[in-house]
Amino acid sequence: MRSLFLRIFLSFWFALALFLVVGILVTLAMRPAWETLSHNVLGDALAAYERGGPAAALAVVEEVQAKRRIRIHIFDEQGVEITGRRVPEWVLAIAMGRPEPPSSGMGIRPRFFLDSRTSSDGKHRYSQVMLVPPGPHIFGGPHDPPIWTLLIGVLTSGLVCYLLAWYIASPVVRLRQATQRLAAGDLTARAGVPGKRRDEIAGLIRDFDTMAGRIEDLLKSQSRLMNDISHELRSPLARLNVALGLARKRSGPESAEMLERIELEAERLNEMIGRLLTLARLEDAGEAPADTAVSLNEVVHHVAADAEFEAQARNCRVTCALPEQELTVRGDASLLHSAIENVVRNAVRYTRENTPVEVTLEASPVNGTREASVKVSDQGPGVAPESLGKMFQPFYRIDDARGRQTGGVGLGLSIAERAVRLHRGTVVASNRPEGGLVVEIRLPLERA
Repeated sequence: MRSLFLRIFLSFWFALALFLVVGILVTLAMRPAWETLSHNVLGDALAAYERGGPAAALAVVEEVQAKRRIRIHIFDEQGVEITGRRVPEWVLAIAMGRPEPPSSGMGIRPRFFLDSRTSSDGKHRYSQVMLVPPGPHIFGGPHDPPIWTLLIGVLTSGLVCYLLAWYIASPVVRLRQATQRLAAGDLTARAGVPGKRRDEIAGLIRDFDTMAGRIEDLLKSQSRLMNDISHELRSPLARLNVALGLARKRSGPESAEMLERIELEAERLNEMIGRLLTLARLEDAGEAPADTAVSLNEVVHHVAADAEFEAQARNCRVTCALPEQELTVRGDASLLHSAIENVVRNAVRYTRENTPVEVTLEASPVNGTREASVKVSDQGPGVAPESLGKMFQPFYRIDDARGRQTGGVGLGLSIAERAVRLHRGTVVASNRPEGGLVVEIRLPLERA
């Protein structure tokens, strides 16, 4: 049982129901049984009869009848009721030892208890018939609670426990939902204190909302800072390119190598600024910028063809396996193209020379829905297990030396992860048993 609500509800209900039943059993255990009550009443009534006659015996009997809600008749040897009251024939038949009374119209036989005792002088013998009204006496004692009374008690306790459990667990459910939304990237997620609660759970929800607001402000300021810096760097970079062009015209052949190096670094800086702007735009977006039908078959095919051309510089190949069925997703074609391209180019960059990069596209059912799976496999050195979850963080590089060699700055996979997340998909990286890395992109397919 994983639900906190059910645990609280069933625990409280079981405890209250157990207390109710145990209380009833203890109370009944301390009360006299019907036979004991009948014997005691007969003794008291006969003692009063010997002292004060029929009137005194009647007073004792009526007091017990009113208190216990029963009927009592006492007879002498001749079958005469000693208190002088009228008696039904079947009651007299019981006292005289004749057959039991017939069933009532409801089909329930009246319950009776027969007792007898001799007088104090031993000369007379008296018989008593104590009648218990028909009804559900489940414990066999006086004033036993009927079944419906016990049932009402259990149901009432269940209702109280349900409301109490709901009062405790409902804000926890709201907090969990807000946490899931925040973890999914919705920085505006807030739990909100229900009503006017001032207890510890309400304090926890307020603290969570404060924390979520602080995280939202920090991430927005970080994204805004990255965006502003990227824009500000474009102006001096443009002036640097102009100065580089003028320097080429005024310099001699001996400066050509230095100027080419400056141009190469300027191009890298320009590419990094463009990626930063793309990353900042994806961070600010709450959903995919477009909602059109995109053919993953075409996107993967074009990306693989472009990567195949670039891979020739390292004597590598890019193979592409596409399904016969057309796989379509909803989203932005350019963003999906950029995401898949970054992953494929990263594989081409790190795979060993003369080895292929395999790109496969297929559809698979997941939890009752169909998803598209794009797998990009290389035959490079792989990644340390502790770094697999950090690969998609901005500016994260497995090996700084290798990053300088390839010219990467650790933004391509970050852009891919955020673009896929905007399309309600996921990106997962894992090492191949035979060596190399596999990056899988999963996207929900458009319903037919």
